[in-house]
Amino acid sequence: MDYIDPHIHMVSRTTDDYKRMALAGCVMVSEPAFWAGFDRSGPEGFRDYFRQLTSFERRRSLAHGIEHRAWLCINAKEAEDVSLARAVIALIPEFIDNPEVLGIGEIGLNKNTPNESIVFLEHLDVAARLDELVLVHTPHLVDKYKGTRMILDMVREYRDQIAPERVCIDHVEEHTIRPALDAGHWVGMTLYPTTKCTPARAADLVEAYGTERIMVNSAGDWGHSDPLAVPEFIFEMRARGHDEATIRAVVFDNPLAFFSQCPRFSYSPRASAEEPSAV
Repeated sequence: MDYIDPHIHMVSRTTDDYKRMALAGCVMVSEPAFWAGFDRSGPEGFRDYFRQLTSFERRRSLAHGIEHRAWLCINAKEAEDVSLARAVIALIPEFIDNPEVLGIGEIGLNKNTPNESIVFLEHLDVAARLDELVLVHTPHLVDKYKGTRMILDMVREYRDQIAPERVCIDHVEEHTIRPALDAGHWVGMTLYPTTKCTPARAADLVEAYGTERIMVNSAGDWGHSDPLAVPEFIFEMRARGHDEATIRAVVFDNPLAFFSQCPRFSYSPRASAEEPSAV
């Protein structure tokens, strides 16, 4: 089955991972701006990073038949320095019109601090002004439920400028998925081997909430993670007897529908994406 990984940090993966993903059926990845594994010393490092996301990674992915899309921001892990964050946010208009770019993300909270909230709101200002999609990171290190509620409250302030369906709340789990869906947002379940949400837990949540506005992703970042987590989810869903259309809705149709709200986005699915095939 062809699938899309809507949130994976390929800058932290080897070229061999692209090959393995292509063999497993991956046809597109979406790469949010993220922490580099260390704190960058100034805005010029982010300019180079944005160039990497919007040019080099696309060439690397296309060499394996995988489409690549990107998101731009300063991630919450580096948002405590508000002055640096503002300098990075000022770079976004320089890159936003690139057809590779889907919108602003992944923005959000890391430790639920006041400075992180300031930077999150200033990203939302940019998204509202430029009419961009938004991809949101919910915290891992501190109270996820509290952080998610803070995020939903801040996004609600922009409801007249950013439609709820143009926002994806990522890294949802059992205790945060309902508030995000009830607010009208898309949600992403991040599949990790030992933390966040396993493929089995994600399948449980699909069984509980259905497939509408729900996606799964691997994140595939600098820590212990699996770039083939989405195929693991497909395997889990098949093992439970779910039909191909239900699985395809989560791993292909839904990411495509969310991305298609971006006017720069275009993609022509290959024929195999339209009919079930073996992973």
